[in-house]
Parts: sequence; structure tokens; C-alpha cells
Amino acid sequence: MDFILNDEQELFRSTLDKLLSAADVPAATRAWASGSPDAGRSLWKSLSEAGVFALALPEASGGVGLLPVELVTAFRVLGAYGVPGPYVETVAASVLLGPSPLASEWLPRIAEGDALVSLALPEVPYALDADVADLVLVANQADARLGLPGAAHESIDPARRLFSPAPGEVVSSGDSGAAYNLGVLLCAAQLSGLGDRLLSLTVEYAKTRQQFGKPIGEFQAVKHHLADAYVALEHARPLLYGAALSHGSPDFARDVSAAKAATSEAAYFASRVALQVHGAIGYTDEYDPTLLIRKARALRGAWGSPSAHKSRVLASLDG
Repeated sequence: MDFILNDEQELFRSTLDKLLSAADVPAATRAWASGSPDAGRSLWKSLSEAGVFALALPEASGGVGLLPVELVTAFRVLGAYGVPGPYVETVAASVLLGPSPLASEWLPRIAEGDALVSLALPEVPYALDADVADLVLVANQADARLGLPGAAHESIDPARRLFSPAPGEVVSSGDSGAAYNLGVLLCAAQLSGLGDRLLSLTVEYAKTRQQFGKPIGEFQAVKHHLADAYVALEHARPLLYGAALSHGSPDFARDVSAAKAATSEAAYFASRVALQVHGAIGYTDEYDPTLLIRKARALRGAWGSPSAHKSRVLASLDG
């Protein structure tokens, strides 16, 4: 698939890119990791005002209706900058909130950027950033319940703080599958954008870092690694947008799993190449690309591992 954004979609992507490039996202990420969410919440509000959450919500709640391609485009930009916070979880949770008595209160708050929602599902047992979320949901194939943050768990990415929520009062009935599939799609989008940005940063570093009197980017081994990462990311992107286009079809679950498996492997490979090319500085917490390298590893397993999603694709083909 040769997928090209139309003019409006490209303008939206460019607007988000300019917004985040002007913000100090690494500083907000480090503050978020340390338990100080103010800068991250300010960024959340700005992205909401740019229309990110409106793309997932009905018009009656302040949205424009669910637009999967535009959502994927937005979340690729969020992934490229490693923006902290439960963005995927909030959008996925809106699917569960729609038919619940909480919809009239919480969906407009999500649209306005006034509500962070965390979510735990059978396939996603940890609720991201549940301690700073305004609402925590715990859902399964039967119902969705209010949740409390519960015990904290360490993550390879300090800005992805994980909790084991305790389920409480039932607030909605229904299968959590639709929320899960949408979350998988958006996590894959984050990985795609993150991988592209890591590759771009690594290429620029390879042009300037010198060894033996010349840039390391001139060495064949480095060129080959960078080219392999580029090919992997390019091959994964059509699967991502193909999945977005299949939203609402019987193939959506299969397609989002194919996209998640491909983007997980591609972004993780790009992160390993970035670490190799950067060398020791790539392990340094004060170095901004390190934040993205850590996040690539964390997102690889978030919302289902590559092996789990490959199995899901195979099961759908066997059926």
C-alpha cells in the first residue's frame, strides 16, 4: 500500500509536530517520571486543544467522530516525541465510557483535555499512570469497573509508571475487545513514529561523530545497520495505515495485530541500532535520545508482545 496523507491530514500532522518541537518534551518527560505531572498535563491540554482527543469522540461529546487515520497520524507524532501520559489508554477507555452512565460527564472532559483516564484489560494488566489519572477503569469481556491505582511496578521506561488496579463498582457492561483493538492500533502508531525519529536522530549523529578522522556514518557496517532499520520501518508503516483503514471491518483485529507486531519489531530494532551507533552516550540518562530508546523497549511489549500478536494473526488465518 502506498499511503499518502491528504492536505488536511498533513496540515494536522505538521501542526502537532510544530507544537511538540516548540515544547520541552524531554523536560516534561523527566518531571513526569519523577512524579511531577504539571508540565505533562499542560502539554496534554495543548494537544487536546489541537484536536487530538476530538478524533476519537462523538460530536455530542465535543468530538468529530472516530477518525482512525487521523488518530494514527496524531499518535505517530506523539510517539516521535515520546510524550508522557496515558494517551492510548484514554482514547481506548472512551470506547468503554460511551455506553456507560459516566459518558455525559467524562467524554466531554476528555475532549477538553481535562481528564486523564487509565485503563487495565485482560491483555493489559497494568494501568499506566494510574496514580495521576482522573479516572481508572478495569475492564474485561463482561463489564467495566471503576478502579483504584493499587500497587506500583517498575518499568524500563521511568516515564511509564505501572500500577495493578483493584476493580470496584461496575459502570458499564460489554466486551472490552473494541477498546483493546483501538489501543493496539494507537500503540503501534506510537512505535512507528518513535522508530522514525530515533532513526533520524541516529543518522544525524552518525554524520557528525568522527572516528579515525571521518564521520562514523561513512563506515559500511554503520550504513548497513541504518539501512536495515529504515527498511523495517518503511515496511511496517503500510500495515499500520492499512489497519486504520480497516476499522469497523471484520478484519480489524487481525490487521491491528499485524501492525503492532511489525511496528514493535521495527522500532525496537531502530532503538538497538541507535544504541550501537551512539555508543556509551546512548546509556546516559541526561541524553535526550535515551528517553526514546527506553520507551521503544517498553512499548514493544505494551498492549501485547510481538509474539502474542503474531499468534493472533495466525489464529485468524486458520479460522
